[in-house]
Amino acid sequence: MRAEKQAKRFFVSGRVQGVGYRYFAVDTAEQLRLTGYAKNLADGRVEVYAIGTSDQLRDFARELRRGPALAAVADVAEVEAEVLLAFSSGFSVTFDR
Repeated sequence: MRAEKQAKRFFVSGRVQGVGYRYFAVDTAEQLRLTGYAKNLADGRVEVYAIGTSDQLRDFARELRRGPALAAVADVAEVEAEVLLAFSSGFSVTFDR
């Protein structure tokens, strides 16, 4: 039996831009077999959209709170999101704001 896929948006604040945070998110997502994207926001946060099982997303959230060595994560807000077919394969950094 396959676990049902769900999606979440994570809004990460703190010192998270210019420190490799998006690439950390991509590497972590790929290890957990998630799909989605990570992008910088104009307000200094990073938005991460991920599709996976509830267990995968829970583990991902834990890693996002840790972040890469140069980051200083202040908060990770989680929001339930719609599963978007456009992001059903792969995990990437996007550059649009």
